[in-house]
Amino acid sequence: MSNRPLILVADDSEDIRNLFGVMLKSKYEVRYAVDSDETLTGADTEPLPDLILLDVEMPDLDGYEVCARLKANPALAHIPIIFITARNDPKDQAKGLLAGAVDYITKPISAPITMLRVRTQLALVDQRRALEEQIQQRTEELYNTRLELIQRLARAMEFREGGLTNRVLRVSGYVELLSQGLGLKSKVVEILSAAAPLYDIGKMGVSEHVLTKSDKLNDTEWAEMRKHPEIGAGIIGEHKDPMLEQARVMALTHHERWDGTGYPNKLQGNAIPVPGRIMALADAFEAMTSTQRHRSPVSSMEAAKKIAAESGKQFDPSVVAAFMKVAKEFDELRATHKDELEGIHDLDFGSAAGKKK
Repeated sequence: MSNRPLILVADDSEDIRNLFGVMLKSKYEVRYAVDSDETLTGADTEPLPDLILLDVEMPDLDGYEVCARLKANPALAHIPIIFITARNDPKDQAKGLLAGAVDYITKPISAPITMLRVRTQLALVDQRRALEEQIQQRTEELYNTRLELIQRLARAMEFREGGLTNRVLRVSGYVELLSQGLGLKSKVVEILSAAAPLYDIGKMGVSEHVLTKSDKLNDTEWAEMRKHPEIGAGIIGEHKDPMLEQARVMALTHHERWDGTGYPNKLQGNAIPVPGRIMALADAFEAMTSTQRHRSPVSSMEAAKKIAAESGKQFDPSVVAAFMKVAKEFDELRATHKDELEGIHDLDFGSAAGKKK
């Protein structure tokens, strides 16, 4: 594929098209259109043109209407359009500029002026692309920094609970698998998996003796422990950023139950946000299959049986159904990310569900 800029020349006159071809082909790739339909199609064909030279007096739709339609399409609105016309009335030029064109070339066509204006517009295209790439790179850097901070904050929470584990990787992977099993869009899956590590951050506000107690908690201690969803939501705060917002939702609602007997707000059924329903099951599987201070872990198979038994009670039946489809992957992920001290300090927080040792 050529790296040269692509110019779409739209004119019903074969002589004009040939003239532009002679002028442009030594430096640019050229695509042609003879009417409004071909222009609209040619503008929306990959590779997209870098510039459009558009005749005002086209068959069917005139150039102004074609320009308006192109500018109304978000995928094509960025393509600069230079009008070609025999009209030299300032009112006509103003009409073209108001329609969204960036420049005007009048007939008879001057090759030097035309090439100068084409080069000027293509230089602006290059500048815009360079700026967009810089912004995209900066956005990715900020996203990765935010993701790293989320993961490290979750690790700090683990230190407070008594030591490092691979729980962050496991739970993020479980959330990813469940979200995929529910058929959520890939971007939503990515956001939920990235937000998952903060779901238990509210335990930062729970007394250390409660967090590290080896015996079962008494009523007073349980009352304190049950405050951690609201504490977590408060720590994260309300944000327009989708990752932090979903982290807040997970932190607040992961102990709600489908039957309405959960906490802190006794939400029931569809009143529980989907991220909270997903995290409720992921957290339960993690709790059952990992060593706890007051109980030994159970096998993945036993945990799956208990989860199935709680369908429609503790868990959303649709989330349980999604879990059953990916239960094998849960077990594989659990085996991949065991709580072994070696290697825990430098974890790779990529897609946990997709990684194997």
